[in-house]
Amino acid sequence: MNKKIKTAAVDYLFDAILCLENKEECYNFFEDLCTVNELLSLSQRFEVATMLREHKTYLEIAEKTGASTATISRVNRSLNYGSDGYELIFERLTKKEES
Repeated sequence: MNKKIKTAAVDYLFDAILCLENKEECYNFFEDLCTVNELLSLSQRFEVATMLREHKTYLEIAEKTGASTATISRVNRSLNYGSDGYELIFERLTKKEES
């Protein structure tokens, strides 16, 4: 975990996110919390991560998502050398889809 982001304010934000119970609540909270562009950027990064795990090329990803190669590279670095946050979520999503 990156010690630079571990603050009381970030802890409080994460506690708030963990209180959300469904997708509609997520939409409402994140619409209030983020600008449209911030939320679209987050979802774009997650889509990029998904496509990288599917072994898509940078060109395919850029064409489908509109992400820059710098963004794709940053997400790829997180997948390969990050805190395994993406991997945890992908595993849980897979289990959810299987049930």
